[in-house]
Amino acid sequence: MNKIKVEMSALSENVSIARVICAAFITPLDPSVEQVTELKTAVSEAVTNAVIHGYAAFDKIINETENVVTLEIFAEEKTVTVKISDKGIGIENIASAREPLFTTKPEMERSGLGFTVMEEFVDTVDVISTPGEGTTVTLIKKI
Repeated sequence: MNKIKVEMSALSENVSIARVICAAFITPLDPSVEQVTELKTAVSEAVTNAVIHGYAAFDKIINETENVVTLEIFAEEKTVTVKISDKGIGIENIASAREPLFTTKPEMERSGLGFTVMEEFVDTVDVISTPGEGTTVTLIKKI
């Protein structure tokens, strides 16, 4: 099994870095261009959720020592598992958050489709969250 773990500041500009890391990591599995694009899109949604929803509600300034998004990627045979974790505010009602068009940030013109997009592009989306402690989204995709 191959694995990588990266911690990054919870900043919007790091979403693209997470996408590139995932694409590079799965290259040895010989994915199709479509599979790479799908995984990158799902990861982008999960990292964006961590940045915007996980930490943006805090009244403190976002900084790299306190507000971190962790990206862990595992590859075993032709299955990729990506975990995106934050130690932010957590999700109070996961079932509601996974509903299409649900958003807690309508003032930011958020579409509320993050989880829907993730579910469309990977085989499994698992969400574990504790209010006040953070969230981990696990994405599993067979290549």
